[in-house]
Amino acid sequence: MLKTILSITGKPGLYKLVSQGKNMFIVESLGDVKKRLPVHGNEKVISLGDIAMFTDDAEVPLSKVFSIIAEKENKNKVSLDVKKASKEDLFTYFAQILPDFDRDRVYSTDVKKLITWYNLLVTSGMTDFDLPEKEAKTEETAEEA
Repeated sequence: MLKTILSITGKPGLYKLVSQGKNMFIVESLGDVKKRLPVHGNEKVISLGDIAMFTDDAEVPLSKVFSIIAEKENKNKVSLDVKKASKEDLFTYFAQILPDFDRDRVYSTDVKKLITWYNLLVTSGMTDFDLPEKEAKTEETAEEA
């Protein structure tokens, strides 16, 4: 599911991939206003399915992190207010989610963005973050190689 959710550098929020052309994508905003817009090839676009969080010994896919948050929050929005939270508050919350996260490579801005994205996805009605079985097997095979 996260493969079709995109983050676009320079544009706030998240976007769902609607269509793909030769040198551009058509995306739809996940915010309150479901606005569609073109994204050209020269813009930096990343799929949430390609993002992982650093831990002390590996990288954890964002889908797994979102699943842990969803379980902790009963598939509701995170109660922590990221705009008012201090760096220590963010790291304390994130340590409950991913206790062995790499404190040297994960910044407070990363945790803020992660919580903001999670809340946006939950608000948009997307709460199933587990990888489909086919994708999970493909990733396991790639890791073994």
